[in-house]
Amino acid sequence: MTTTEELVAQVNKILDDIGIDMDGLFETFDVPSISYRLKENLSLLRELEEELSRRVGESTPAVRGMDKRDRDPHIQWIYKKKRNRVLALERLRAAITAHKMALSTIDANYTFFYGRKPVSLKELTQDNLPSVKAFPKPVMIGRVEAIPYLAYSGDVLRLLGRHSIAVREAFKFIKSKLREKGIVRMRGLRIEVEYWENNRLKKARVDLPADADIEGELRKRFGRRFRWRVLSFVKTKGVLINNHYTVDNLALAYAALDPEGGAEKLGLDLFRYYFLTSENEREGLGVYPDIRLCIDCHYSIFDLPFRGEPGFKTGHGSMLLIRKCEIERSIVGRRKELSNVPNYLLGGVLLYGVSDYNESNVARILGIPEEELKGAIEKFVISGLHTTLFADTSKFEKFLPKSDRAKQFLALLQG
Repeated sequence: MTTTEELVAQVNKILDDIGIDMDGLFETFDVPSISYRLKENLSLLRELEEELSRRVGESTPAVRGMDKRDRDPHIQWIYKKKRNRVLALERLRAAITAHKMALSTIDANYTFFYGRKPVSLKELTQDNLPSVKAFPKPVMIGRVEAIPYLAYSGDVLRLLGRHSIAVREAFKFIKSKLREKGIVRMRGLRIEVEYWENNRLKKARVDLPADADIEGELRKRFGRRFRWRVLSFVKTKGVLINNHYTVDNLALAYAALDPEGGAEKLGLDLFRYYFLTSENEREGLGVYPDIRLCIDCHYSIFDLPFRGEPGFKTGHGSMLLIRKCEIERSIVGRRKELSNVPNYLLGGVLLYGVSDYNESNVARILGIPEEELKGAIEKFVISGLHTTLFADTSKFEKFLPKSDRAKQFLALLQG
């Protein structure tokens, strides 16, 4: 059995080799080959991470508080050894995150076929790899061009040191945007209630708005025989992405991809990510690990893609996303009325409804086909949802049926 120091040396050697191999792999950008190599690397790295984390743990002592006179050389050596272990574990986790992000981005943007049979990333093997073809999907989630710049070796700072000053400044700017805390506000109350029902004491948890009449609301639900206590205040979370490995990889990739416009590109990609997917889809997507499922406060990174537009105001991008998430949750039970409209087109319809953009601008911003968007808007109008979700429906009038017979049919359909 290897010692922990030997395992740390093995981890660093494997990560160095992966960094060298991946550089050459992206020269041709053969998507099936890249996917297979990423999959194999990830499997190996996860095994190493499991073993190393078991031995190292999650914390390490610090030597900052020790006075120079009290520092024993032997104790210093022990602290240094433990720190090297933790640094290797951090590097390993950063590399795992990079591999997961790359595989998720490829899976979101490509479909694989073995002959005429569709295959998943898990089904890629050394034997079928030469016969597997990758075909781009019509709508992009994430940015494939950023994949080569992720930190597959886990050594973010060393990779950053190879780039120019412009890239380093862009890295710091993007990272500061991603670490920015949104406006924290209390959204509601989570309450535990004990009440009697059929002579039995029962418990329930209730979510109420922050300004609700607690006693009145609980009396309506549970009668007079109950008691309650506030468990917690439900607040908006501070940061957009609660994972510093994801933040480091995104900042490095977009800064290296485009030092001048990387931040704007990332802001647009994140904006598209929320509009092109549903909340349920985002739970399974790993393009941006540990990103918030929905937005309910302002983040300035969402303003970057729209700064050059006439009449721009701070909070423009965040406001559109907040409105989209609110509408998305309000139509959960009515989604079956639009079952033949995919989520990326429904996102385009909602952006059309909550903004001043016409269908051409919506299609351009989200990167979706304009004709498909128009067809989705027509189906949305036929369902009648536009009259209940939007206060101003004038934008949708041109998509209403024109003939009298079609208008009568629509009136019957909508009840």
